Amino acid sequence: MNELMLFIVGIVEMIIVTIWTESVTKARVLESGIITIINIFIWYYVLDTIVNDIGNFNLVLVYALGCSTGTMLGTHYISKREAAKALREAKSA
Repeated sequence: MNELMLFIVGIVEMIIVTIWTESVTKARVLESGIITIINIFIWYYVLDTIVNDIGNFNLVLVYALGCSTGTMLGTHYISKREAAKALREAKSA
Protein backbone atom coordinates (compact mmCIF):
# COMPACT_ATOMS: atom_id res chain seq x y z
CA MET A 1 0.00 0.00 0.00
CA ASN A 2 2.86 2.41 0.78
CA GLU A 3 4.28 1.83 -2.69
CA LEU A 4 1.04 2.79 -4.46
CA MET A 5 0.60 5.84 -2.26
CA LEU A 6 4.18 7.01 -2.90
CA PHE A 7 3.71 6.52 -6.63
CA ILE A 8 0.57 8.69 -6.58
CA VAL A 9 2.22 11.26 -4.30
CA GLY A 10 5.19 11.40 -6.70
CA ILE A 11 2.87 12.17 -9.61
CA VAL A 12 0.99 14.83 -7.67
CA GLU A 13 4.17 16.38 -6.32
CA MET A 14 5.76 16.82 -9.74
CA ILE A 15 2.58 18.29 -11.19
CA ILE A 16 2.59 20.73 -8.27
CA VAL A 17 6.29 21.50 -8.88
CA THR A 18 5.52 22.16 -12.55
CA ILE A 19 2.78 24.61 -11.54
CA TRP A 20 5.15 26.12 -8.95
CA THR A 21 7.87 26.64 -11.56
CA GLU A 22 5.45 28.43 -13.84
CA SER A 23 4.13 30.60 -10.99
CA VAL A 24 7.67 31.59 -9.96
CA THR A 25 8.75 32.44 -13.51
CA LYS A 26 5.63 34.60 -13.90
CA ALA A 27 6.28 36.27 -10.51
CA ARG A 28 3.02 35.16 -8.93
CA VAL A 29 4.23 35.72 -5.38
CA LEU A 30 1.27 34.54 -3.28
CA GLU A 31 0.54 31.55 -5.52
CA SER A 32 4.15 30.36 -5.46
CA GLY A 33 4.27 30.73 -1.67
CA ILE A 34 1.11 28.68 -1.14
CA ILE A 35 2.35 25.98 -3.51
CA THR A 36 5.65 25.86 -1.62
CA ILE A 37 3.80 25.19 1.65
CA ILE A 38 1.84 22.35 0.04
CA ASN A 39 5.04 20.91 -1.39
CA ILE A 40 6.74 20.94 2.03
CA PHE A 41 3.88 18.92 3.51
CA ILE A 42 4.21 16.43 0.65
CA TRP A 43 7.93 16.15 1.32
CA TYR A 44 7.24 15.57 5.01
CA TYR A 45 4.96 12.65 4.12
CA VAL A 46 7.51 11.20 1.68
CA LEU A 47 10.41 11.46 4.13
CA ASP A 48 8.35 10.01 6.98
CA THR A 49 7.24 7.07 4.83
CA ILE A 50 10.71 6.28 3.51
CA VAL A 51 12.51 6.74 6.85
CA ASN A 52 10.02 4.46 8.60
CA ASP A 53 10.96 1.68 6.17
CA ILE A 54 14.49 2.77 5.29
CA GLY A 55 15.59 -0.65 4.07
CA ASN A 56 12.84 -0.86 1.45
CA PHE A 57 14.47 0.43 -1.75
CA ASN A 58 11.23 -0.28 -3.63
CA LEU A 59 9.68 2.75 -1.91
CA VAL A 60 12.32 5.02 -3.40
CA LEU A 61 12.03 3.38 -6.82
CA VAL A 62 8.24 3.65 -6.93
CA TYR A 63 8.36 7.25 -5.72
CA ALA A 64 10.92 8.10 -8.41
CA LEU A 65 8.72 6.49 -11.07
CA GLY A 66 5.76 8.52 -9.84
CA CYS A 67 7.83 11.70 -9.91
CA SER A 68 8.97 10.94 -13.44
CA THR A 69 5.40 10.31 -14.55
CA GLY A 70 4.20 13.54 -12.92
CA THR A 71 6.97 15.54 -14.57
CA MET A 72 6.11 14.13 -17.98
CA LEU A 73 2.38 14.80 -17.48
CA GLY A 74 2.96 18.38 -16.29
CA THR A 75 5.42 19.15 -19.08
CA HIS A 76 3.14 17.60 -21.69
CA TYR A 77 0.19 19.67 -20.49
CA ILE A 78 2.17 22.92 -20.54
CA SER A 79 3.58 22.22 -24.01
CA LYS A 80 0.09 21.49 -25.38
CA ARG A 81 -1.32 24.60 -23.72
CA GLU A 82 1.51 26.78 -25.09
CA ALA A 83 1.04 25.33 -28.60
CA ALA A 84 -2.70 26.07 -28.44
CA LYS A 85 -1.97 29.60 -27.24
CA ALA A 86 0.51 30.17 -30.10
CA LEU A 87 -2.05 28.87 -32.59
CA ARG A 88 -4.74 31.22 -31.24
CA GLU A 89 -2.34 34.15 -31.42
CA ALA A 90 -1.34 33.26 -34.98
CA LYS A 91 -4.98 33.09 -36.06
CA SER A 92 -5.79 36.46 -34.50
CA ALA A 93 -2.78 38.18 -36.07
